[in-house]
Amino acid sequence: MHQHLTVLTAASAALVLAVTACSGSATADTAANASVAGSAAVVQPAATGTAADALAGLPVKGRAPKTGYSRDAFGPAWSDVDRNGCDTRNDILTRDLVERQMSTDRCTVLSGVLYPDPYTGTKIVFVRGKSLVDIDHVVALGNAWVTGAARWTPAQRLAVANDPLNLLAVQASANRQKSDADAATWLPANKAYRCAYVARQIAVKAKYGLWVTAPEKTAMQGVLTTCPGQGLPDGQFAVPVPVGPDPTPTPAPGPGPGEPRRYASCAEAKAAGVTPIVKKTNPQLYAANTHLDRDKDGVACDS
Repeated sequence: MHQHLTVLTAASAALVLAVTACSGSATADTAANASVAGSAAVVQPAATGTAADALAGLPVKGRAPKTGYSRDAFGPAWSDVDRNGCDTRNDILTRDLVERQMSTDRCTVLSGVLYPDPYTGTKIVFVRGKSLVDIDHVVALGNAWVTGAARWTPAQRLAVANDPLNLLAVQASANRQKSDADAATWLPANKAYRCAYVARQIAVKAKYGLWVTAPEKTAMQGVLTTCPGQGLPDGQFAVPVPVGPDPTPTPAPGPGPGEPRRYASCAEAKAAGVTPIVKKTNPQLYAANTHLDRDKDGVACDS
């Protein structure tokens, strides 16, 4: 498999969006700032130093109302913000899984192994459509909304939702247990990963100008006392870019006999006449398409 590597950063996600609205002569900093002009916060350069130092610099406020929040406020799920031809979900699966089997489109991950899963420390075999691996927003979008993102522009919300710094492939059940929780109410069961988890949340919040609540800060400080030198992630991840067909491509398998189909979008599911996909009435089809249930209410593609 011939691949080149491109580096995705939180800044690159915001910059791609900003450049489309600004002149080509703008600098990276100017373009990134222009993408969120008029919003309450501007994407900052990646934080450096220790997580404890960065946490000390975050503003502390109460949670804002969740009024108006929806997944749609953060743009289409798994956009191709870096324009490498692959959606963000498959970029992160490619980054985080090993022993990957790719589709002939060079983007879609058909299978692979997540080892270790950062949230549980276990080994998870990923098979497309089986819903055992989710892509988690480390700072949940619901939490981002109540700690500053409600005042952002659509461009900035799209950036944080697709920023590799804020995304991890994890065990699906652990991700759904977490939901929109912050560090005060949920931490990974894998205690060995808690320092890195909290550091990543701090890095994202520092990057995007989000605040922490007092209980959230206390919980983060409690974790970091066990690892006082914990650094911040640098936000840079190498992601393969497709450069042409594989000389011996592996055909993408469809659903096996009796297996429910996984739809790429609600539009595709609607065209097939299966919407809404209700967990109570069709649990197998719902399980294969939980990624389409943006508000996690047990009904996918209900609008």
